[in-house]
Amino acid sequence: MSSEIEQSEAQFNSAAQSPGRRGILFVVSAPSGGGKGTLIQRVLNKVPDLSYSVSYTTRAPRNGEVDGREYFFITPDTFEQMVAADEFLEWAHVHSKRYGTSRRQVSREISEGRDIILEVDVQGAASVRELIPDSVSVFIVPPSFEVLRQRLRARGTDSLEELDLRLRNAPRELEHYSAFQYLIINDDADRAASELRAIIQAERARLSRQESEIKKIVNAFTASEIDSNSN
Repeated sequence: MSSEIEQSEAQFNSAAQSPGRRGILFVVSAPSGGGKGTLIQRVLNKVPDLSYSVSYTTRAPRNGEVDGREYFFITPDTFEQMVAADEFLEWAHVHSKRYGTSRRQVSREISEGRDIILEVDVQGAASVRELIPDSVSVFIVPPSFEVLRQRLRARGTDSLEELDLRLRNAPRELEHYSAFQYLIINDDADRAASELRAIIQAERARLSRQESEIKKIVNAFTASEIDSNSN
């Protein structure tokens, strides 16, 4: 295991040992055009106490995108400086551009007990699973190749070369589906968003994630029973 991975694991293990509930990291991936951004935005609008990890990228902003909201748009030189400074939890080349996740933001949110959702490609998801084994991974799948092609064309943000690259990469990305814990077929955005919300709610209800709070409740019941018997 590399020293970078060991350092990251130490940071997140330290966060896990802090008192109180540890936040959950939800990792959402899909082929480009799979609709993960749309589903995540719908969930963020509906699910309370859920934040979003804004990634860094070297690609240019699309129409309507705002720096610091969809992504932090930076130059390749700045990206390289951040890699050298070990500021990324994970980073990868995706469709000839670079994308990276802020190590500091994710660590802070988790250690302070807040849930955070991360939108990454399959390479990034694999890295995060290795670094943070208790993260929750979700793969969004388009219902067909033709639907994916139509969505990418309708988006109108890519050149013909970029569109061709994304479509050629999609089959290889889909091959990674079995590495994820959950899979959502995005043939209907309303239903798919509901499924993603349900996953978040179910993971929040896991016994292992609530054990510290449950112990407090059990201890309170025990103390109440002792007081009742003493009276």
